[in-house]
Order: sequence, then C-alpha cells, then structure tokens
Amino acid sequence: MADPKGFLKTTERELPARRPVSVRLMDWKEVYEQGDAAVLKRQAGRCMDCGVPFCHQGCPLGNLIPEWNDLTWRDEGAQAIERLHATNNFPEFTGRLCPAPCESACVLSINQPAVTIKQVEVSIIDQAFANGWVTPQPPGRLSGKTVAVVGSGPAGLAAAQQLTRAGHTVAVFERDDRIGGLLRYGIPDFKMEKKHLEGRLAQMAAEGTRFRAGVNIGVDITWDDLRARYDAVVIATGALVPRDLPIPGRDLAGVHFAMEYLVQQNKVGAGDSVHAQITAEGKHVVVLGGGDTGADCIGTAHRQLAASVTNLAIGTQPGHERPSNQPWPMSPTLFEVQSAHEEGGTRQFLASTVEFLANEVGEVRAIRVAETEYMDGRRVPKAGTEREIPADLVLLALGFTGPESDDLSAQLQIPFDLRGNVERAGDYQTSREGVFVAGDAGRGQSLIVWAIAEGRAAAAAVDEYLVGSTRLPSPVKPTDRPISI
Repeated sequence: MADPKGFLKTTERELPARRPVSVRLMDWKEVYEQGDAAVLKRQAGRCMDCGVPFCHQGCPLGNLIPEWNDLTWRDEGAQAIERLHATNNFPEFTGRLCPAPCESACVLSINQPAVTIKQVEVSIIDQAFANGWVTPQPPGRLSGKTVAVVGSGPAGLAAAQQLTRAGHTVAVFERDDRIGGLLRYGIPDFKMEKKHLEGRLAQMAAEGTRFRAGVNIGVDITWDDLRARYDAVVIATGALVPRDLPIPGRDLAGVHFAMEYLVQQNKVGAGDSVHAQITAEGKHVVVLGGGDTGADCIGTAHRQLAASVTNLAIGTQPGHERPSNQPWPMSPTLFEVQSAHEEGGTRQFLASTVEFLANEVGEVRAIRVAETEYMDGRRVPKAGTEREIPADLVLLALGFTGPESDDLSAQLQIPFDLRGNVERAGDYQTSREGVFVAGDAGRGQSLIVWAIAEGRAAAAAVDEYLVGSTRLPSPVKPTDRPISI
C-alpha cells in the first residue's frame, strides 16, 4: 500500500490552485495551475489500500485506484500509467471532466475528506504523455473483420480503440467536421484543452483506427448500407436531443440551446470563422439549468465579456453536507462551486421561468420568473411572485432527452425503449443482428466514465460476436446503475 500512516499524517485534501480569475478570463486555457509533485505524492499516500476498496465500486470502469495511488506515492509513474490504462482508455478525459463518483465512495470519506483520486489520475496521464510513455499498441494480427463505429465521443472512441487492438479493422464515422463529439465541440477549452484529444487521436490513428469526419450516417450513407458494408456496427451517437422549454416567447431571437452556443465558441477556438456567431459580449446573459452544461455556458459568457450573467435553477439549492438519504458510498447531491461560478455572476435557486419577453423587433429583452413551489409533487410557479430579469441572451442548459431517432427508426427499424433510448439486449446488441449500441444512446444522458465503460463493454460483445470469444474486458452491463442503497 501507499504510506501506511498517510491518512493519519495528512487529513486534508490538497488540490492545485486555480489561476486567478482576472488572469484566466483573458484566455481559454485550463483554469488549474501546475500541481506540486510533493503535494501529489502526499495526497496519494493518504490512500489506505482498503481491504474492500469501495472506490472500485464507485467507478464504472473499476479503476485500480489503490494500485496507482501506491505507485504514484513510490514515484513509479511508468507503472502507474500501465495500471491506469488497464481499465481506462482515456484518463486524460476522465481526470478533467468526470465528477469523480470514486471519491464519494472512498472509504476515507466516511469521516475525512476523500483522497484526491481525480487529481492523481490526471497527473499520472499528463506525466505519461510528457515522458513519451503513451505509445501506439497496434494488433499483432488482423482478424479480417470490419466494424463501423458511428459517433466519436468517449463511448465511440473507447469501443473503436478496443476493437482495433483486438485486430479488427475499425472506421469511426462522425458527422461533424472534426473527430471528438462533445469532447471536441461540447467541452470548453478552459475545462479541457483540445491538445489532450489530439494526442489520443494520434495514438489511435497509429494503431490503425480509421477516422471519417464529415459523414452523416443516415443521410450521406444509409444505416442499411453501412450495415451491409461492415461485419458489425456500433451506435455511439450520444443523447443529443436537448430538453426544450415550451413557454411563451420561446421563438424569440436570442433564446438558444446551450449546445448551439458552446459548439460555435469551440469552432472559433479551433480557428474557424462562424457566421453570425452567438456571442455574449456586452449582453445580459441568463443561463437556465444548474448542471455542468450550464456552468460551461457561464464560463464561456464571462470570457466573451458579458455585461452580466445570471444562472437560474428551478430546484432547491443543494446542501454543503452529505444528505442523510444519500449515505456513503453513494454519490451525494451537494452544492458545487465550479471554476465558472467563481468568475462572477449570480446563481438563483427555486426560480421558475414563466415567459420570455420581447422588445419591439422580436428579440428577447427579459424573462419573467417566479418562485418555485411544490404542488402534488410537481414544481410550479408560485402565484404573485413574478418578476423580470433583463436578458439579451438566454441559454437553455436543461439536459438532454435522448438520441436522435428518426433515421434509426426509419432505416433500421430499431425500437426505442420507454425512456427514448435505443433498445438493446444484455450483450449491447439491438434487435438488428450485428448492430450494437453503447453510451448515452443506449442508457440516456450520463457521465463520461459510464460512456467509456460502456464503449469497452460493447467492444467485448462485438468481438465475441465476430470471432466467437473475446479477451477484451467487459466492465459493465447495460443494466448497471450507480451505487444505490
């Protein structure tokens, strides 16, 4: 194990400092400063190497957390990345973007702050890239089988890398002009600079994975044609249908889905010219939705020099302590202050949006909100509490309802379940033989760590379908869910 007395000598969490707000708002670089190696080693040494490591259960990938904590404490970085890569294809993504359910399940968090698992993870992979330890792993021989992976987010990329390494010829199709899905266009650079994505794509290309950007399956190539061309198909298109807010004034100019806004800024950050870009510069911005996507919009608006930023959430403000109905090792709902929230603006809870108000030329000028009250288990606007908030730009960050279904239903006749997700069996296969589904398209909007886990598991199912058996790991089943009691 790591330091046997580490958790007794060091009882507090230590994380790298975030760059000063006044500095980081001037660019789009990641907000964290370079971490101190001594602090990292000290934090890794807090890991108790529990007899029953619940962090494994908190992580859908089953990451071998005590092992690479111990190796980090011992300054064995090359071995640490080997153990990390044994279960996780992309720790540079999860280490930056995952909300770390492993830390909620850390045994130390019963009565102390949890081990900084996420920070140790990202430090291991960053060190590995810096030292050239992340190298291509091409297959020793080819199987002669071909696989099409549709969608290049974390689930699609994980499935593609696993299947390529198993010896199959894999092509990843992406309708956007660049590979990466929401990793590319949905995540702002201040949360993950795209150099991390490019480094991993270069490794995958060197291993033999083929990338086909700018190809819209269902339009440019029908799903039936794709199935006919390949021995197997993996649907990893995500859950991209945004949740709307059908209230009066929804069609006014200046009311947009969050992804419309974030994608455009990411394209500009990549050097593209975006005609009539949605921008927050000089505007009063209201972001509806209190999750990660809402925070991404807040940070983006600040960097675009918004006049003001207001974040509204319909529910109550979560508490600062673990609620009694979410005991350890569950992942609790807690009040979170992300880097974007530190940068300015206001956050308001129990705020129900009633109407978008127009100016004389049909643009949004304000929103009418009311306090939220609960009636018969439903959240409704409280009568007599209405007020107006100035708004020149409104961003809807209310989550996603499921995958786009029209082409899949029409062309492959694949059914969808009651939650709007692609229906699948226990081996990730749909009702159409040889067509599999992984990630948010099959389980609904979820975490990046679940997407990678499902990509790996679906790859094992595809491998077995193609050759009759598999040596690929299968970390999760389609029915698996986060820890519950």
